[in-house]
Amino acid sequence: MQYSWNDIEQHIISCTHCPLSQTRRQPVMGRGNYHADIMLIAEAPGGQEDQQGMPFVGRSGEILDDLLRDSGLTREEIYITNILKCHPPGNRDPKEEEKEACFPYLKYETFLLKPRMIVCLGRVAAQRIISPDFKITRQHGSWIYRKNCALTATYHPSAILRDPSKYEDARQDFCEIAKKRAEYS
Repeated sequence: MQYSWNDIEQHIISCTHCPLSQTRRQPVMGRGNYHADIMLIAEAPGGQEDQQGMPFVGRSGEILDDLLRDSGLTREEIYITNILKCHPPGNRDPKEEEKEACFPYLKYETFLLKPRMIVCLGRVAAQRIISPDFKITRQHGSWIYRKNCALTATYHPSAILRDPSKYEDARQDFCEIAKKRAEYS
């Protein structure tokens, strides 16, 4: 069966595959350009995302916008999503069974988008998408290639909120992402 973006969104809205469906205000579907060559994947929606139903709003969203701007990219050119579609209480790390319950939705998003580059935002996403033993402090900005797609990871904007000294590393990572994107064009 061939799914559309609307089909995926309807499945996410009605999902009850894990207990997070009982505590969410609203699920958070990915947003952005459905023809983007860059897909950003984070771990899970935060509290503000849960309220608004959109990824990367609030202070983390502002930092992401700054990183995009500093590298010459815009939200209109990319697609942003999370592994989980519901907010874990207390912003805790997602549980393995929650990631497994949501992972098919991410697979469908990736299938429909067919990105040439995937950027994991933070350790949790990098460990699920790139490698289970990924070390964000040592490996951010490094690249691997899988199925005609370039994958990398950088700091999650919320990590930058907690430690602003990480901004420069993330900015450099985003500048490299923009440079690689230009090479693919």
